[in-house]
Amino acid sequence: MKIDLSQPTRGGITEPKIKSEEILILLDDDFNSSNVCIVTGAASGIGRATAVAAAANNLTTVGLDLNEEEGKRTQQMAKEKGGRMVFLKTDLTRDDEIEGAVQEAAKLGYIKFLVNIAGFQHIDSIENFPMEKYDLMQRIMLRAPFFLSKLCIPHMKKGPSGTGVIGNMASIHAHICTVNKPVYNITKFGLRALSQSISAEGNGKIRSFTVSTGFVKTPLVLNQIPSQAEQRSISQEEVVHDIMMGKSRVKDMMAPIETANLFMFGFSRYARYLVGGDLLFDGGIVLTY
Repeated sequence: MKIDLSQPTRGGITEPKIKSEEILILLDDDFNSSNVCIVTGAASGIGRATAVAAAANNLTTVGLDLNEEEGKRTQQMAKEKGGRMVFLKTDLTRDDEIEGAVQEAAKLGYIKFLVNIAGFQHIDSIENFPMEKYDLMQRIMLRAPFFLSKLCIPHMKKGPSGTGVIGNMASIHAHICTVNKPVYNITKFGLRALSQSISAEGNGKIRSFTVSTGFVKTPLVLNQIPSQAEQRSISQEEVVHDIMMGKSRVKDMMAPIETANLFMFGFSRYARYLVGGDLLFDGGIVLTY
């Protein structure tokens, strides 16, 4: 069976709202409005939550996404939380648009932080996998993070302290490979290698890290639940508990803001030894079997 999850279905269960009290606010001299944080995939899910959290932490946030309507909604949400966010409609498959976005971001302050989150899923076996999907996933989920890093690192070096941090959204699929997700597996393993490569070259000034989670309450995931329940003739609660969270010791999916908080911690002074490392918050799926 082929399942293309690049476009989540309408309806279904909506992602949880971002509450102010759930955002991790950290005291850090680098968390100020002179410093810019670029976030991809800012129109929904983890990207939206991370953009809102960065803005709430007093960073001038630049959200990139193709979905202008939802991107503007994220911008309004950041404003409601007392932060500043600028949304730039950006196609991550186009180098000229990526370059333009970084140039615009640089006009707002010092580019200090970059979060690569944008991505999508296509489920199929290797022998049946459409190469156009392979190329698109590689372009958005691995090439774009590399190119954005390439463009942002010189800006980080030119900043007052010459430092910067790049966070990449990985997955448990950056640690283990499950069937019929070959390209997703490849790109997530690749992001760990990218983070380590950036850190190896960064000489302690430019560091990078990955965040690896299991299922997160995003539209992409949540909109799968009703169809899974129908196909398996079980309740939606059983889909979450037994299927999605079956190997997790914690039987509730993470909220997007919980994942966003990991990026805020990783960017902060509290994580100065997080150099090329991975924050594995998976409920025990990978390491407890």
